[in-house]
Amino acid sequence: MSTMDLIAGHAQLAASTGQNDLKSALKFITCGSVDDGKSTLIGRLLVDSRAVLQDHLAGVQRGGETDLALLTDGLSAEREQGITIDVAYRYFATESRKFIIGDAPGHEQYTRNMVTAASSADAAVVLVDATKLDWKNPSLELLQQTRRHSLLVNLLRVPSIVFAVNKLDAVEDPALAFKNINAALAAFAQAAQIPVKATVPVSALKGYNVVDAKPGWCGYEGLSLLELLEHLPATAAETTEAFSFPVQWVEKFSSSSDTSQGRRVFWGRVATGGVQPGQSVTILPSGKTAVVAQVLDHTRQPKSILAGHSAGIVLDREVDVSRGDWLLATNTFEPSREISATIAWMDDEPLVAGRVYWTLHGHRWVKAKVKRIVHKLDVNTLAEEDATELPPNAIGHIELSLQEPLATLPYARSRILGSLVLVDTASHRTSGAALVI
Repeated sequence: MSTMDLIAGHAQLAASTGQNDLKSALKFITCGSVDDGKSTLIGRLLVDSRAVLQDHLAGVQRGGETDLALLTDGLSAEREQGITIDVAYRYFATESRKFIIGDAPGHEQYTRNMVTAASSADAAVVLVDATKLDWKNPSLELLQQTRRHSLLVNLLRVPSIVFAVNKLDAVEDPALAFKNINAALAAFAQAAQIPVKATVPVSALKGYNVVDAKPGWCGYEGLSLLELLEHLPATAAETTEAFSFPVQWVEKFSSSSDTSQGRRVFWGRVATGGVQPGQSVTILPSGKTAVVAQVLDHTRQPKSILAGHSAGIVLDREVDVSRGDWLLATNTFEPSREISATIAWMDDEPLVAGRVYWTLHGHRWVKAKVKRIVHKLDVNTLAEEDATELPPNAIGHIELSLQEPLATLPYARSRILGSLVLVDTASHRTSGAALVI
């Protein structure tokens, strides 16, 4: 069976099983600048959708008022300082859909936490605080952190991006403010080539257009934010690419001989494509080939598995495979030691050429040397500038030289095969998120 036949079969199976329908849980994050009201917005979503128990709601009363932000700001430091530091996940459901919300911090020094949350999100709600902008000015300037977070979620290929203009209830002329801010957001999105699903005027504090629509408010006649989220698609599994599988755990000679035939079972989650018995695979880094003898699902039942689902793979012969290795469709990938990537730099120390970092790809660790810094992106003008280093929280384009080859795809094609994490070899801090070009 050819690789193209396998890919076509996987795509047909994915369509028939309805993986991409709107019944799938939607994982979205809220992001933007500091104090734009992200935690309050999530609190409003939870309260108005009746996803908060009465005793929990009573615990966030402050002076007779409900402090909605405390529903997500759970760390003691967050409550003391009144800021969001780490990503807080909350779960709720409406009659038509389930949701997983990530409340991302807005402070610049916590950009790494926001990037982590965005890397697996189906949608991003970028909040914009109307009170912080010169809303009377038709040519107003957006906040730098609003621009940075918008660029980051677009770079990270978050499929659906929504702008929510908050605190319009606190300005003198909400309609004029929304008109000017909406125009500024549209101009920025067009210049940065960011596809935006919608721009919604909201008041997280009063609940306008959050769960229930407020027709005509600010001249807006569209869906409320929650209604819009209910209609956004979940991220489609990468079933149309060739098969790839990062080995997470090796089960040694299981006693369940009826399922594993006495051979080792390689467990993990299918990254791209799909796997079924009879197809040939190549092991990276050894380069050896084998044939898939059996595929097990999470309940150990024989079954063909598509991308996005866990699988146990049994090969037809014993070959050296360890955690971190990749099983790849034979004669499809071209592993390389040279990689060009866009990087979101998150370390406190600037990135300079010549430094060596650990690189994580799937579950595989490889040392990587920063060969060259090609340019730095100016988040205000969107211009690519020459640079010899990247400061903390900068976005740029670099070239990496790897100690061992990796099988990557451009991030525009695969969020899994196209993403790398750089880790400091001494401190073990996560230093950067690299997206393969």
